[in-house]
Amino acid sequence: MTDRTNDRPGATSAPGGAPPAPPLFTWEFATDPYPAYAWLREHAPVHRTRLPSGVEAWLVTRYADARQALADQRLSKNPVHHSEQAHGKGKVGIPGERSANLMTHLLNIDPPDHTRLRRLVSKAFTPRRVAEFAPRVQELTDELIDAFAEKGEADLIHEFAFPLPIYAICDMLGVPREDQDDFRDWAGMMIRHGGGPRGGVARSVKKMRTYLAELIHRKREDLGDDLISGLIRASDHGEHLTENEAAAMAFILLFAGFETTVNLIGNGTYALLRNPGERERLQRALAAGDEALLATGVEELLRYDGPVELATWRFATRELTIGGQRIDRGDPVLVVLAAADRDPARFPDPDVLDLARRDNQHLGYGHGIHYCLGAPLARLEGQTALATLLRRLPDLRLAGDPDDLRWRGGLIMRGLRTLPVAFTPQSAKGADNGADNGVDNGA
Repeated sequence: MTDRTNDRPGATSAPGGAPPAPPLFTWEFATDPYPAYAWLREHAPVHRTRLPSGVEAWLVTRYADARQALADQRLSKNPVHHSEQAHGKGKVGIPGERSANLMTHLLNIDPPDHTRLRRLVSKAFTPRRVAEFAPRVQELTDELIDAFAEKGEADLIHEFAFPLPIYAICDMLGVPREDQDDFRDWAGMMIRHGGGPRGGVARSVKKMRTYLAELIHRKREDLGDDLISGLIRASDHGEHLTENEAAAMAFILLFAGFETTVNLIGNGTYALLRNPGERERLQRALAAGDEALLATGVEELLRYDGPVELATWRFATRELTIGGQRIDRGDPVLVVLAAADRDPARFPDPDVLDLARRDNQHLGYGHGIHYCLGAPLARLEGQTALATLLRRLPDLRLAGDPDDLRWRGGLIMRGLRTLPVAFTPQSAKGADNGADNGVDNGA
């Protein structure tokens, strides 16, 4: 195999005459990975490296190569194709999903099973269902802002960006309100330890699996108008999801549906605060009742500093070539969405935030048959959250030095640990009538 790396994780070797290669997967890299990705795009666009877990994988960083790889069916999502099973066991995918019997979801399977499951799930997770959920998303957004509006300060991750998608997806799935704090706790463990010890994450996954199995059993006896009931009802020529498939799909909708939105809201708010001209431009548009800039703006925030840094794992089922580089059968391939979406060959001035950017076919939600099924819900939540923050807290600002902010460790997702902000205290929306918002926003 060509382009082998040094032994240390994240090591890169510079081609002759190139500037020194930046280190990958350090804390400094996590803070701002974009200079390193620019180096890779120019000097080693399809690059083999050793990840912090010890697994070796190819990083694909140019837009054209990334788009090809995301749609290439010679790259399997099923980890059974990994050539180093003993070495990579437990080090790819979501911690604990195998032991919890949650492998049969859309991120781990290929056609024809993927085609069958996606078609069944799409019958339950429809655009109409997402659109009908918009008032509830707005209600949750206002309730969460009410909880800190009078303080004049908040940590927007723990008090807003984290609880909003958790409560939203729980409501959509049909998780009873009295059980939703358990999901918040399990999800919090996944976020806090995503880049560290995997035991806590695996335990949370197991608890979530046990709960979902019990909930699905109860729903079968009393179907409602919720997403889990929809998964149970969904059929294709008489073929239904099995109980394991339904549990795995509910799990991945929750797992993939909350952290991406946490990061979209957190990263997006941070980008707006660091680019005051664009933030003021959006506020003026919203004040004038113009929602068009909000729609293009969220797409630009997804491109500029999106919630998913690397697409989930793929494994070569046969020898193939990407960007002129030979990939051997069994090799893991990671498409670096964050690098592809700042490729100057595809996006003019890619390091500039332009909320009105029009030709913006970013890869933030993937491409091809694995394009994110929950993208419409994430967009709804992102647009609602950002617009409401800017309207209700017009002088929102960072509280503290940006250099003190820390990004969560991990490989796939990109998100802030905290986002402290300050603003002029505002009256809570329901303060006059003594409304109890009923939302516990601890993460």
